[in-house]
Amino acid sequence: MDWDDLRVFLAVARAESLSAAARVLKCDAATVGRRVARLEEDLGAKLFLKSPQGYRLTEPGRRLIPHAETAEQAMSGAAEELSGQTGGLSGQIRIGAPDGCANYVLPQVCGAICDANPGLEIQILALPRMVNLSKREADFAITVSRPTGGRLTVQKLADYALHLAGDRTYLATHPPIAALADLRGHRMIGYIPDMIFDRELDYLAETGAPTVDLASNSVAVQMQMVRAGAGLGIVHDFAIPACPDVVRVLPEAIALRRTFWLVRHADDRRSERLTRFAEAFAQATRTEIARLETLAAGQ
Repeated sequence: MDWDDLRVFLAVARAESLSAAARVLKCDAATVGRRVARLEEDLGAKLFLKSPQGYRLTEPGRRLIPHAETAEQAMSGAAEELSGQTGGLSGQIRIGAPDGCANYVLPQVCGAICDANPGLEIQILALPRMVNLSKREADFAITVSRPTGGRLTVQKLADYALHLAGDRTYLATHPPIAALADLRGHRMIGYIPDMIFDRELDYLAETGAPTVDLASNSVAVQMQMVRAGAGLGIVHDFAIPACPDVVRVLPEAIALRRTFWLVRHADDRRSERLTRFAEAFAQATRTEIARLETLAAGQ
């Protein structure tokens, strides 16, 4: 059995289509199809069924997955050892993150880590949903709720603060806000209610603030709405320094605290490279969030 065929098999199983797997593998879909057919012939078993939804694993295909992943880990470990990765980090690492963290924290963090490790390539996957690690969409995922199921390794990344905020010009040209009751005269910005993918993101329900009048599934878009003077919104403190005219409103009455969790596939705990990256990434993220929140408190 050829390892390269197993690698192609895993890509198709995770992407659920030949074309998507081909993009990951940087080859054409016809080549992917031929490699899968060759592996099926070698094993004497059908590994996929083609359906309108894509390529679905058969029972033999499902049984092959853990063996293929074990081979993947062994090859990765061998590559790390042979490349002598005892000093700097190298290779490609992909991180899936909520778009608020991806926009306002990770650029600085990942830039600093790359500066210290010139051979390292970091990709940031910013999505308003959970990242699927079992399909290998990313090496790491940052979540706002601690996962409780699946074959995952979870570590606390950092706590972070959120406050109600508004643009200075907006606040100067609209009715004053001295208490929670005063918010009813203001437009509220937040998530599209039926697109909140994690209960930890349901900020306004927790604060008792009025319903959302202007909404987006993107934290970055919400922040730009606040910055444009379109209304008030619950924003990450670490995003405020990027918008100098945005200030906190009723900071004592509306103050939320959340936690980011760093998650990876359980099999990856054997990778020294990913473990060393996780340690450097966690420390740098905590430091950057603390720095940005200190700046926000002073605005």
